[in-house]
Amino acid sequence: MDDDRRQTETTEALLIQNIRDGNSALFHDLIRPYERRAFLVAWSILRNQEDSEDAVQQGILRIFANLGQLEDPAKFPQWAMRIVENEARMSRRRRRGALYESIDGDEDGDAEPQHVRPRQFADWRELPDEALEQSEVRSAILDALNSLPGIYREIFVLRDMEHLNVAQAAQVLDIGVPAVKTRLHRARLMMREALAPRFARPSPPLWKRWKGLNPWFAAGQ
Repeated sequence: MDDDRRQTETTEALLIQNIRDGNSALFHDLIRPYERRAFLVAWSILRNQEDSEDAVQQGILRIFANLGQLEDPAKFPQWAMRIVENEARMSRRRRRGALYESIDGDEDGDAEPQHVRPRQFADWRELPDEALEQSEVRSAILDALNSLPGIYREIFVLRDMEHLNVAQAAQVLDIGVPAVKTRLHRARLMMREALAPRFARPSPPLWKRWKGLNPWFAAGQ
């Protein structure tokens, strides 16, 4: 995995250098692997496909326009997703207006609820393969994700859907590593709480073989 990432970083560094040298046609090759991640980052804030797509488009334009300001090509993914995140936040502010800013601040600020007590039930990440193929189950997971406060929805998307590591997620969200861990833990508990009525099982989990796979819907399709 480390070797693959180093190879990716080397390839991206060469692409970035060539783009900076004037070969702008290569920008699509640079940004293409991150299009889905960019959509999920925007969607975690806007929760609307059309608005998220618009925010991603604007974010990609800003990434291209500001590529010369990137000091460390190895940090391109985090830097690029931070631009998309900022664009999505600006879009939300424009959409809601100043009247709702105080409400948004409560949702996406650093205040952390002190107690989250999920019901006892099977781990939501241990659902059977056949169930995950059902659209209504995917819909339930999406509804549960939508129910999370913004700061938890964002970290859940980055860590459990896009599989960024803790340091990368911290850079995208501009928060500390301890905050990433705390928010992710609480986000998972909230997801369990939201999914408990549907996926509770009286018997021990039977689907260990599923753990580690990604059940998520094809976002943006």
